Amino acid sequence: MSDFFCLAEKNTSVKTEVVAGFTTFFTMAYIIFVNPNMLSETGMSWHGVFVATCLAAAVGTLVMALFANVPYAIAPGMGLNALFTYTICMAGGFVWQEALAMVFICGLINIIITVTKLRKSIVKSIPEGLQNAIGGGIGLFIAYLGMNNAGLVSFTGAYPSVTPGMQPFNAPHLVLAVIGLLIIVVLMVMKVKGAILIGIIATTVIGIPMGVTALPATIFSGSETMEGFREVAFSFFGSPGLGSLFSDPAKIPFVIVTIFSMSLSDTFDSIGTFIGTGRKSHIFDEEDEKALESVGFKSRLDKALVADCVATSIGACLGTSNATTFVESSAGIAAGGRTGLTSLVTAALFILCLPFSGLIGMVPSAATSPALIVVGILMVEPFSDISWKNLEDAVPAFFTVAIMSFTYGITNGIAAGFIMYCLTKICTKKAREIHPIIAVASVLFIIDFILKATA
Repeated sequence: MSDFFCLAEKNTSVKTEVVAGFTTFFTMAYIIFVNPNMLSETGMSWHGVFVATCLAAAVGTLVMALFANVPYAIAPGMGLNALFTYTICMAGGFVWQEALAMVFICGLINIIITVTKLRKSIVKSIPEGLQNAIGGGIGLFIAYLGMNNAGLVSFTGAYPSVTPGMQPFNAPHLVLAVIGLLIIVVLMVMKVKGAILIGIIATTVIGIPMGVTALPATIFSGSETMEGFREVAFSFFGSPGLGSLFSDPAKIPFVIVTIFSMSLSDTFDSIGTFIGTGRKSHIFDEEDEKALESVGFKSRLDKALVADCVATSIGACLGTSNATTFVESSAGIAAGGRTGLTSLVTAALFILCLPFSGLIGMVPSAATSPALIVVGILMVEPFSDISWKNLEDAVPAFFTVAIMSFTYGITNGIAAGFIMYCLTKICTKKAREIHPIIAVASVLFIIDFILKATA
């Protein structure tokens, strides 16, 4: 084992790697609660998504461990699952099988663009300000989802006089969510490892005497779990799914730009995580650092990116939204993880969760909503890197964030940001700075808006 994972070469030990693997798992394990709750809103089986989440995380992380030999964990990503549920299914009108088909196609595209120069071109085409706006905007969007799911936001009146407000704290569900939020925030400020997971568990327990948490009839839901998994696994091969995804010509532009948005988000999340943590901890070799500046990624970094892309298509086959490299992997790296042994331990722990769907199913949305809010807090950090005093940067960034949050659509925000970026560059006589990829994407977004307006 030491020789396979090159522990001595990376100046680490089996004990350190195991501790790091546990640390990473407990930091990101909240996804096994949050993801089924969110995706089940599309009509998918909660138990099926739970199994798919655990398996996708385990398989993806295992590929990262054995193929790339790096201490990163993969699971269905926050933001991407919101795009799946609220933008594609609810706002876009697609059934969940078609949404899974989009995820599968996205994974295949990411594999192609990762092993070719095209991936490098796409990454370079997006201005840094827009990248930061998209990342932070998704965080704000997720935080809003958390507040809405917690029951904190109220809406009175009827269109066009709908008035948003704050719900009075007189509902047990809302009170429990606030308690959970306070617990997680306090633990996060105190830098307690696994704060989000601890907060979810504590809130669930507190919800029992409050009548919000319903105790399960059984801890193990074997038959129900397997039946649910059979319902979602490989469900998009046919119609509805791949067979119906491109059947409506009016929706094809939306499908294309949505897959493009998925690809961008997944790519930026993964590369940002690898670069941000890898350089500080020297996980990647000197060759990786040089490859980062050249055309195409190579060595362990290249393999890590390929593993991340493969996990997305595998996750779609199993029945969940885009899998991506979790930034929470940094917790395990901070604990000393330097090789794939850390990821191997994390993958094993996800497998061990599979028999306990009945127990995990008792977790109410009041316990997972605070987790969404806190994840949103962590994701808005890129806002600080936006040059708000420069209108050329501020205008596209603002519209990206505002439209994404206020219209309940991640794709809408990306579209607005791209279009406003092109507009500001044209108006300031800097049209030559617009990358062809951004220009083409903006045209597709505009066509999509026109088709929706005339439908």
